[in-house]
Amino acid sequence: MTGLVKKFLVCGAKSFRSMCSDRVELPEGHIWVCVGKSDEEVKRFEVETHYLNHPLFEDLLSMSVQELGYSYQGALRIACEADLFLHLLDLIKTSHPSVHCLELHDLIHRFRAAGTDHEKSPKAGKPRSPWI
Repeated sequence: MTGLVKKFLVCGAKSFRSMCSDRVELPEGHIWVCVGKSDEEVKRFEVETHYLNHPLFEDLLSMSVQELGYSYQGALRIACEADLFLHLLDLIKTSHPSVHCLELHDLIHRFRAAGTDHEKSPKAGKPRSPWI
């Protein structure tokens, strides 16, 4: 999977002046990741590079290849909703052992179901993490 990440970084590095990149210095070991399905909803996140090797992140990159291909302008691009991406990063940051056993499609389904349940119940607080 490391080859997929390298291909993303090399093929996507054609122009670093894209809709979601500025001339802001990143700390060593971090990259910009632009997340969104359409150009209007793209948000930029600073991500630690070691997260790129996590199985869930690798699956997300593979899923993005199907939508975006390898060639794009600017920073690394992920085709998913920003809320889902942030949830995935939160799960990876916890280092909880069960996170390594999750399948991306199950995580997406549970995340969306938890969001739908949360919208139906105005009294509910933050939706419960769908992987617990």
